[in-house]
Amino acid sequence: MLVWHLRLQTFALAFLWGLAGSTFAQAPPTPPAPAPPAPAATSPNLTVLVVDVQALLQNSKAAKMVRGQIEQKRNEYTKEISHQEETLRAERDSLQRQQASMSADALNQKGREFQQKVNDLERSVQGKRQALEKSNGEALSKIQEQMLKIIADIAKDRKANLVFQRADLVLFDQSFDVTDEVLQKLDELMPALTVDFAVPTPPPAAPGPGPAATATPPAASAPAKPKKK
Repeated sequence: MLVWHLRLQTFALAFLWGLAGSTFAQAPPTPPAPAPPAPAATSPNLTVLVVDVQALLQNSKAAKMVRGQIEQKRNEYTKEISHQEETLRAERDSLQRQQASMSADALNQKGREFQQKVNDLERSVQGKRQALEKSNGEALSKIQEQMLKIIADIAKDRKANLVFQRADLVLFDQSFDVTDEVLQKLDELMPALTVDFAVPTPPPAAPGPGPAATATPPAASAPAKPKKK
């Protein structure tokens, strides 16, 4: 989310007041001309603008296009992951049916191989999620960059020296709100945006068990029985 840190600079107004005294005499000399009053310090005119950033990220054409592309890619990943899960469930069920007829060593080997596939799938899911977040963040950054340029141009035209986010305010004069103007210009300058999807990179695998370690097949309720001679 775009955040602007705005610092409100206050200007103190100094007023100089002069007290004129008077003297009385029978034949007063011509008094000197009074000195002109010192000019009071003036402050620049304060012009405020308000922008609803969240509304721009929801309603702009580019933002809507980004959401649609992200959702489509998420659905693709979901179908792919669901298919892999179904394959692993079928393999798990097969191992459970075979465990009574397998030797302990063979069963442990199959269990290790199966667990490795489960770990690989978990890392794949995490990698895809991180890739989507990265692609979405980069696309929104492009929208926000263009948005800032538009706001800066509007502020310059109106000689505004202070811009607030709508979410930071409780009450304000609606005439200060330039969200609709920013939205119109944003749609004109960025009517579309294609998301650059990052290639999912699975996180590195955690160190696995040593060669002497044993693995238990998933959901196994009892140890394997040796074959009868």
